[in-house]
Amino acid sequence: MNELLASIRRNAVGLGLFALVTAGAIALAQVTTADRIEHNIRLAQAKALNQIVPAGTYDNDILADTVAIDQRFNQQLLGPLDDDDRIYLARNNGQVTTVILPAIAPDGYTTQIKLLVGIHADGSIAGVRITEHRETPGLGDKIDLKKSDWVLEFNDKNLLEVGEDGWAVKKDGGIFDQFTGATITPRAVVKAVKLAQKFFDHHKDVLLNIPAPQQQQQQ
Repeated sequence: MNELLASIRRNAVGLGLFALVTAGAIALAQVTTADRIEHNIRLAQAKALNQIVPAGTYDNDILADTVAIDQRFNQQLLGPLDDDDRIYLARNNGQVTTVILPAIAPDGYTTQIKLLVGIHADGSIAGVRITEHRETPGLGDKIDLKKSDWVLEFNDKNLLEVGEDGWAVKKDGGIFDQFTGATITPRAVVKAVKLAQKFFDHHKDVLLNIPAPQQQQQQ
């Protein structure tokens, strides 16, 4: 009987240690994977920034010249952003020439779609890039520049010139193409870009006059 109890105790201790080791390994894998995913997202953002405002069109460190989306701004127009999302500024001779806004389309077909919207000082679109999505391969994923050039339709467009009604997919009476069998995805992106332009219009006096980082340090 004593030997049986001792055996049970040994097995229980062994199972407990195994459970602890397994739990630790899972936790470590989750942390490592989360860090890798976050790193990949940041790389995608940096690549997208350089596509929206190519090197040579600005003379500042665009990755360091950023603005927190604080109480000054109507964040709701940009969607349910992450706490660490920031606005990027491209400059020439200290003057802001392009504002790159993070935005989220919460109403994608599968889940929310993250994007960057570049807007020149004159209000025209510098470029739009999708930084994260899970849309259906072969259908909704055509919002990704790697899959199609659909996203380039936004280039040089201006909400004021196109108009509220025109800023929509063609199925809804607008000027932008939709995808065969997948209207929800482009509709969500078009709406998000439209709202980002409204954000810029509401706040451009602030955004275009933010001091460069070195000037902020001197103040």
